[in-house]
Amino acid sequence: MTPSLPPLREVIARYDLAASKALGQNFLFDEHLLDRIAAIPGDLAGQQVLEVGPGPGGLTRALLRAGAVVTAIEMDRRCLPALAELAEAFPGQLRVIEGDATRVDHGLSGPFHVVSNLPYNVGTALFVGWMGGQDWPPRWASLTLMFQLEVAQRIIAATDSTAFGRLAILAQWRANVKIAMKVHRSAFTPPPKVMSAVVHATPAAMPDGVNARILERVTEAAFGQRRKMLRQSLKGLPGALAALEKLGIDAQRRAETLSVEDFVAIAQVLSKP
Repeated sequence: MTPSLPPLREVIARYDLAASKALGQNFLFDEHLLDRIAAIPGDLAGQQVLEVGPGPGGLTRALLRAGAVVTAIEMDRRCLPALAELAEAFPGQLRVIEGDATRVDHGLSGPFHVVSNLPYNVGTALFVGWMGGQDWPPRWASLTLMFQLEVAQRIIAATDSTAFGRLAILAQWRANVKIAMKVHRSAFTPPPKVMSAVVHATPAAMPDGVNARILERVTEAAFGQRRKMLRQSLKGLPGALAALEKLGIDAQRRAETLSVEDFVAIAQVLSKP
């Protein structure tokens, strides 16, 4: 039986939890919307879930109602008493870690789902971290993450579009990514200046013979000077121009005209000993 909880606005008023601009906080109060977000990964009953930046616990409530066992990382100490109330209301379902999610160890060994209304100021860095590393499949089973719409569009962008870049390649080369839903700015308190979207990602098969760090270096060089031809942007990366020639990729092309598969192929050539 789901415990009876006071309205989230009442909790925020009681603990004086005005959203912190410095921490990139924007709170969601609509329980129907929060339940829809919590449902995106599928049935979470008994599943381990990592939530970053729960704030006063709006999305946390939805995850707990769905039966998830939640580990929440929160660096805003003002929010800890409100989260402690939730932990009491849902015994054994919520563990709260105080700290910076980019630095603390959540202690989950996997598989676990990540479901977060990410603070805007650290969202992209966390996403790149979850998508990175040589070990694959990762410990996480899925990512369900709120981003600014512009960032979400960069994650799912197709080749030869203005949004296509390093973020799209790092997201798509070994994962399935999609925008699961868009969220109007008016749904937040305070309303941000931009629209938002929830991105859902699941691991896919990793191509053979690719060193993930080399792929990261290739995309970093290629899109670090995206208006330049590849012969210029990649000339500082040993072996890169020879790899283009071997693969029949015209070095006069610009980075955004290559496909994800093209970048993977370049990394495969450069990954060979």
